[in-house]
Amino acid sequence: MIGYLKGKIISAKPTQVIVDVNGVGYEVAISIAAFEELQGKDIAELFIHTHVREDAIALFGFTNEADKEIFELLISVNGIGPKLALSIQSGIKTDDLKTAIQIGDVGRLVAAPGVGKKIAERLVLELRGKMDTISSSKTDGQYTVRGEGISALLSLGYNQKAAEKVVRDALEEEPAITIENLLRVCLKKLSS
Repeated sequence: MIGYLKGKIISAKPTQVIVDVNGVGYEVAISIAAFEELQGKDIAELFIHTHVREDAIALFGFTNEADKEIFELLISVNGIGPKLALSIQSGIKTDDLKTAIQIGDVGRLVAAPGVGKKIAERLVLELRGKMDTISSSKTDGQYTVRGEGISALLSLGYNQKAAEKVVRDALEEEPAITIENLLRVCLKKLSS
């Protein structure tokens, strides 16, 4: 099985990229988010999920391991195939998807292309407890709520250690907290 590819980008479209690895061109299906990350790059580094069926072998590529892990969880849900999983990942950022599943936000999931209410409910039911196993998708230019919270507190003059502790405590109390509410809670705790 192919698990990782690094090579020259021959062609890139919003749904697929062809990567030349030592003279062999691999056609890899990607999400729109991955396509945006590959824009302007000559070399692609992709974590690969190899999907084998009776009539075909398909490669699905991701720019980080968290996206690949989410994809593999999505396709483990009955009724969700690789194309729908990629479509979901194109419509919702990884951290937003994790949060929506953890808090049971069916409305947010239904907003993803190809997801109806029944599939959204099934996603929440089957994956809610499994989201904690996914590593953070923090990559260039993307910040998690935790990272944003710490950064905001540092910019307000709080020291690193205090900022990290108060953010960690707040996230343990409410894992799906928004950045605005996180800052409110942290500032309240720091001022008392």
